Amino acid sequence: MGDNRIIIFDTTLRDGEQSPGMSMTREEKLLVADVLDTMGVDVIEAGFAIASQGDFEAVKAIAEQSKRAVICSLARAKQGDIERAAEAIKPATKQGRGRIHTFISTSDIHLQHQFKLSYDEVIEIISKTVGLARNFTDNVEWSAMDATRSNPEFLVRAVDAAIAAGATTINLPDTVGYGTPETVAEMFGHVMDTARNADMAIFSFHGQNDLGLATANTLAAIRVGARQAELTINGIGERAGNTSLEEVVMTLKVRKDVYGDIEVGVDPKYLTKASKLVQSITGQSVQVNKAIVGANAFAHESGIHQDGMLKNRDTYEIMTPESVGLTKSNLVMGKHSGRHAFKDKLAELGITLGDNQLEDAFTRFKELADKKKEIFDDDIITLVDRDAVNHRVVFTGLQVECGTEGPQMVRLKLDVDGKERQTKTEGNGPVDAICKAIKVLVPEAEECHLKLYQVAAVTSGTDAQAEVMIRLEKHGKLVNGHGADVDTLVASAKAYISAINKFEILESKRFKDLTDQSAA
Repeated sequence: MGDNRIIIFDTTLRDGEQSPGMSMTREEKLLVADVLDTMGVDVIEAGFAIASQGDFEAVKAIAEQSKRAVICSLARAKQGDIERAAEAIKPATKQGRGRIHTFISTSDIHLQHQFKLSYDEVIEIISKTVGLARNFTDNVEWSAMDATRSNPEFLVRAVDAAIAAGATTINLPDTVGYGTPETVAEMFGHVMDTARNADMAIFSFHGQNDLGLATANTLAAIRVGARQAELTINGIGERAGNTSLEEVVMTLKVRKDVYGDIEVGVDPKYLTKASKLVQSITGQSVQVNKAIVGANAFAHESGIHQDGMLKNRDTYEIMTPESVGLTKSNLVMGKHSGRHAFKDKLAELGITLGDNQLEDAFTRFKELADKKKEIFDDDIITLVDRDAVNHRVVFTGLQVECGTEGPQMVRLKLDVDGKERQTKTEGNGPVDAICKAIKVLVPEAEECHLKLYQVAAVTSGTDAQAEVMIRLEKHGKLVNGHGADVDTLVASAKAYISAINKFEILESKRFKDLTDQSAA
């Protein structure tokens, strides 16, 4: 691979989903992985195979499904982790596209207080575990956890050991978001200049965003020679998140005057689609002023800015909306639009549906068109339910009585296990009444506790669709549910039911958590 090519390593499905409430089902991971593969991501870190049976099955399914990306599983520097990762990625390895990513900490604070290991013990572990990983695949990545707080000379020694044992990619991560562009560049420069056989490996950077510097630090690493960037869609991840894939990709494409003629294989026209999909699955909307994919990223309200835009878009836009997958105009469709026009619009938005899914989506579009005067692209994206599987609980109807007089009351209809159920319930406000009604009709929901209720307007106007995100906790696990409708209360009911169905999937026999963190 040429020196001007940056490998885009996406860890949305591993580090990204480690955020509280962002765990994904196997089906959801497959949806995200398909978009990542299609958009040209080079490496997909599909999960942590040893963590659970569900994670193992998701990694294996992605390895079977992927068409071009390298599929990677994370593994601690332990035999059991590495063997489990190797088994999960085997379908991709057979095609020359399987990677094992193993790691161990190198910082004094971690080694002294957490792992109780000496430098010599760490070097021995690196040599053994990287060598073991090479027995399963010739594509092995090794990471020095907490590299930015590690002793520089020991870090070089550890990198030497990893390369000697067969690591082909060396990752120097900013695990706790401590680095700055200057210190990250200095670390990479020192290691790459000092380590033996550094030219035999590709150097990578993984940045956490605790100080808001993840993107800047990633770009600093690239400028001094790192040729792999580890990123997530929307920057999701533990604590303050990871480096945002869309920010790095577009910076490298827009600022060639700074970064040179660097090649990035990701097609930016899929960035908006990927962002919307991850938001939909996790229930976590990005802030409106989020770079590249935020709702206001291409909005202009200032009179001076509007004047400039009308004269020449380049005056206040450094990239076009179309370049990241947005369409220039609003969706000019309504209740008289036909299936063909609707299908064309879906294709324009990068959405592909089977015949049955298309028919269901078209029906929902018609229903929405009867309620809204204007339908925007975001309306279409929202009404296409990407979670469409055979859910156990299905929303069928809701009536609400509320106001300043009398109790708030709802009449709720659900389809549970193929049978219609209905109830009439009072509550302390309509949302509370809806939650109580769901628990009456789905008794298992009694064990669920509401942790977050969030409402956002998908599009502008008083007839805008409302998107509701609900976070439920059950036996220590968190899931997000989401629902959209022009009626906020209907969206609330759909969101709560969405979360309940996720618990059903996670707790089913097939996806039952079989966590085994002990070393084999």
